[in-house]
Amino acid sequence: MEKLKIAIQKSGRLSEKSLQLLNECGIKVSNGDRKLRTEARNFPMEILFLRDDDIPQYVENGVADIGILGENEVWEKEKDVDEIEKLGFGNCRLSLAIPKDEVYTNLDYFHGKRIATSYPKILK
Repeated sequence: MEKLKIAIQKSGRLSEKSLQLLNECGIKVSNGDRKLRTEARNFPMEILFLRDDDIPQYVENGVADIGILGENEVWEKEKDVDEIEKLGFGNCRLSLAIPKDEVYTNLDYFHGKRIATSYPKILK
């Protein structure tokens, strides 16, 4: 029997919540500490522990059947994947930070500024 492959974040908030979700579904898996993958003990499932920004590509390429990740990564990576369900955890907040001595009035403040970000597509 072929195993269902689920990609989850290897560390961070989503990792813990994803493992908790599987546990609540009765699927027994180890926590993935220092592992790249593990298998469920009572279900034909393999869990891949990945960097969150790698998950969309693994799903798009068929390496993983399902990925649990934040929408921000799906939007940023623009991969050909379908969002099936919002799981109700891992809410993301993107913030803009400026030096304390600067005066911020509105978004026009950022016109012409160089912005360092991990999410250049979302920022546009």
